[in-house]
Amino acid sequence: MWYECGAVVHHAGCSSTVTRWRLLDTGVLTGAENMALDDVILECHADGKSPNTLRFLQFSPPTALVGYHQSVEQEIRVDFCRRNGVDINRRITGGGAILFTPTCLGWELYAEKSAPGIHDLRLDLDRLARRICSATVRGLKRLGVDAEFRPKNDIEVGGRKISGTGGTERGASFMYQGTLLVDFDVELMLRTLRIPIEKLKDKEVESVKRRVTCLKWELGYVPPLPDIKAAIRAGFEEVFGVEFEPGGLTPAESALFRERLPYFQSDEWVHLVRRPPNTGGMVSAMRKLPGGLVRVSLAVDLVGKFIVSSFITGDFQVFPQRAIMDLEARLKDTPLDDGAVRTRVRDFFKETGARIFGVTPDQLTDVVLEALKKSALTRYGVSLDESNHIMTVNFMPDELDSQCFDFVLLPYCAKLVDCAYRRTEGCAVCGECTIGPVYSLAQELGLPVRTIQNYEHLIETIEEFAARGHRGYVGSCCEGFYTKHHDDFVATGMPALLIDIDDSTCYELGEEQEAYVGNFEGQTTLKTDLIERVLRVLHERGLLKGSVSQDARARV
Repeated sequence: MWYECGAVVHHAGCSSTVTRWRLLDTGVLTGAENMALDDVILECHADGKSPNTLRFLQFSPPTALVGYHQSVEQEIRVDFCRRNGVDINRRITGGGAILFTPTCLGWELYAEKSAPGIHDLRLDLDRLARRICSATVRGLKRLGVDAEFRPKNDIEVGGRKISGTGGTERGASFMYQGTLLVDFDVELMLRTLRIPIEKLKDKEVESVKRRVTCLKWELGYVPPLPDIKAAIRAGFEEVFGVEFEPGGLTPAESALFRERLPYFQSDEWVHLVRRPPNTGGMVSAMRKLPGGLVRVSLAVDLVGKFIVSSFITGDFQVFPQRAIMDLEARLKDTPLDDGAVRTRVRDFFKETGARIFGVTPDQLTDVVLEALKKSALTRYGVSLDESNHIMTVNFMPDELDSQCFDFVLLPYCAKLVDCAYRRTEGCAVCGECTIGPVYSLAQELGLPVRTIQNYEHLIETIEEFAARGHRGYVGSCCEGFYTKHHDDFVATGMPALLIDIDDSTCYELGEEQEAYVGNFEGQTTLKTDLIERVLRVLHERGLLKGSVSQDARARV
C-alpha cells in the first residue's frame, strides 16, 4: 500500500523512498480564474495546506496580463481589447505585459524554498531561475527543440524567445511560472500590447517574428498537448529528482478560490495600479550611421526609472545574428541613467565579442540615450507617444531649455497640390490645408516662416538665417527625409526641433527623388496640434525670438 509522509512517499516492503509532488492540470480557464488560482495555491502552500505542485494552465478567451506593478492603461491597448474580445487581468508576479492565447501553455512550480534542488539556490535568484528554466529546456529538448536558458529569465531557441518566466514568494514558499508559445499570433500581440515599436509596418512585424518563436515554427507542426505536457513534466522530474502524481485542488484551495475569485474579476484588482499620465510608455530614436540605419525603441517606467524592454532594428550587419536579441535582454531593467546605460552596452560587447559593422558600442549607446532623453519633453506638455514624433538636431531633448528658436520651416508638400503657393513662398491662410494655422501662429509669435521647396533650398535657407545671426528653428519634415539627411542637418550646426508629418510621404511612396528636386505631387498633413502646442510652450518659456525672457537672457 501507499501512504504519504510529508513530501516523501514510502512503499510498504521497499526501503527506497520517492519524493512525489502534485501534478495539477487546471485546463482552460479565464484570466481571472487563472490569476485567482495563482494567488490561492501560493497562499495555501505558504500555510502548509498545499503540496509542492507543478501546474499546467491555459486561457480562453485570449487574455492580456500586466505585471503586478504595471498600469493597464500604459501597457495595454484597452480599446482594441474591448472591441476584439481580449480579456485584461493582472498577474501576482512582476515583469512586463504578456498576451496569453489559447495556443499558449502556462506552467507553474510551487514549492518551499527548502525543497530539494532549490534550498541551495534560494538566496541567488538568477541561479534559481536558471535551475527552474532548465527543467522546461529539458522538456523542450525531448520534443526535438534545441532550447536554452537566456539570462535573466527567458528560454530561447537560436536566439528567439519561446518562453518568458518570472516568480514571486510568500512566507517560506515561492511560485515560479512560464509561458510556452505553442503557436503564435504576432499581429494580435502587437495590437494588444504597447510593446516598443512605433507602427505596425511589415518590416516591424517581421522584426518581431525574428525575436520570438513557437513550437509550431520550430517543428513544422503542433505536437499534441498531452505530449507537450508529458515532456515538460519529465524535464521537471529529471532536474528536481521527483515524481509527479496527478491530483486536483485540495478542499482548502477550492474554498479559498470561491472566496477570492470575485476580487480577481473586479476592476479594483485589474486596475490596482494607476500611474499618473506620462510616467510610462515608449520612446524612440533613430540615426543613420556608417554601418546603416539604427532605430531604438524603448518601453520605460519613469516612476521606477528603468527600461522595461527594448527593440533595436535597422539595416546594419551584426555578428553573431542573435547579438541584438541578447543585447535587448541585457538592457531589460537597466536604470534610466546615462552611465548605467553606457556601461551596460559596453560590457555586453566586451563580454560577448559581438560586432555591428560600422556601428561602435558608443554610437549605439548614443541612439539609446537620445531615445531615453525624449522623456524630458513631457515637461513641456508633450506625451511620451508624441515625443516620438519630435526629432532634435544638434542638441539632446533634455537640453531644450538652453536653446533659442528664431524661425519656422515648413514643407511645400503640405500645401494643396493646386495651391498658387505650392511652388513659392507665402500662404493665403485659406483653411484648406494644415499649413495655414501654423503659418498664422508663427507670424503671431513674430517668427519668420519659410516654405522649403527642395533639399538645396533647405540648406540655402538654413545658411541664410545662420548668416543673419539666427540661432535655431522649429520645422516639420517626414521621418524618411530626416533619416536620409541627418548628417546634413547636423553639418549646418543649427539647432533644430523637427516634428514628423502625418500621411503617406514621398519616402513611403518611393518618390523621394521627385521630392528632392521639388516635384512630389502628393499632399501631406502636418501635425498641426502638436506643432502649435510646441510653439506656444516655447513662447511661454521664453525660447522663441522676441520672447521677453529670452531677450533678458540674451542681455545677461
